Amino acid sequence: MATEAKLRQLAEKGCPVYYFYSSERYLVRQAVAQVTRLLAADSEEETTVLDGGTPEIEQLIMAAGTISFFGTRRVVVMPEVEPGSYSDKDLEELCSTLASLENAVVVLGSVFELERNKLKLGKRAQKLVNQCKSIGYAEELAKPRPFELKTMMMDRAKEQGAALPESAAAALLERCGEDPFLLENEVDKLCALAGYQTVTPAMVAEMGTVSLEADVFEMIRMITAKNATGACKKLQTLLRLQQEPIAITAAMIGSYVDLYRVKLGAAKRKTYSTVHKDFGYKGSDYRLKRSAETASHYTLGQLEGCLQVLLELDLSLKSQPVDGQVLLETALCRLAIAGGGR
Repeated sequence: MATEAKLRQLAEKGCPVYYFYSSERYLVRQAVAQVTRLLAADSEEETTVLDGGTPEIEQLIMAAGTISFFGTRRVVVMPEVEPGSYSDKDLEELCSTLASLENAVVVLGSVFELERNKLKLGKRAQKLVNQCKSIGYAEELAKPRPFELKTMMMDRAKEQGAALPESAAAALLERCGEDPFLLENEVDKLCALAGYQTVTPAMVAEMGTVSLEADVFEMIRMITAKNATGACKKLQTLLRLQQEPIAITAAMIGSYVDLYRVKLGAAKRKTYSTVHKDFGYKGSDYRLKRSAETASHYTLGQLEGCLQVLLELDLSLKSQPVDGQVLLETALCRLAIAGGGR
């Protein structure tokens, strides 16, 4: 995403069109909102928003062609444009209208699907992108990488007079995922909890958004460290939070499958990024990066033994009238024996 300074510079030069597109809807919304606020601050009139994937061209012409009472250019926003849904004729008219703007600035946003880690842009989308680039500004918004998100969180805490160490930022990222809006909200909440002093990983674990996958992976790291007691305590916490034994087991199986895949990939000299691509994982490869770090403490044989334990646990939960907590605690101890680190 362009810096605010660059966007302001474009506005001062009279840039007539801004177009942001990505596979991540929240990134597009964020960029469109930021530019709209910046442009609206220089205008005395309300912003005109044309919702929907295919706003009528007549609406755009009417909104963009009206002369401002205050002598400033109107701001017209099309936040969810779907170029592929327009006919060739209508898209041609849209591009022609954007090229002939005199009394307005238009801000557009689009969300496209990914195909082999690249945006799937059809011919009409490419035409709109090229048109916006030729007459104004267009930018593909890449999903922030984990280290960029950690930096963002640490900076946000600093702005509030608090400190968010990298260890706490990493724990928050693992627990909440990679949605910047959610992460910012969590940082604000934790800074207040810490009295605007230092946010600790313990605070993240105690007050952060509940994430079964993150808690289960933490439990697996305890098993890897041969800390079966700590893993059982973590399990008890999950059960008190009314997490179902079968759901916990499913999350454990998913995590151990990740460990096995990256370990098998490493044996074939494949990086976790390659494994991420080959197996069609969605989103960032951060999850597999953490799995690779944990898998380094195991052999393939140990991981196969762990998966066998989990298979038996899954079958037992679904077929035996035994308390789920007992079965899970027994499985954790068996996992510690089967693959509790080399």
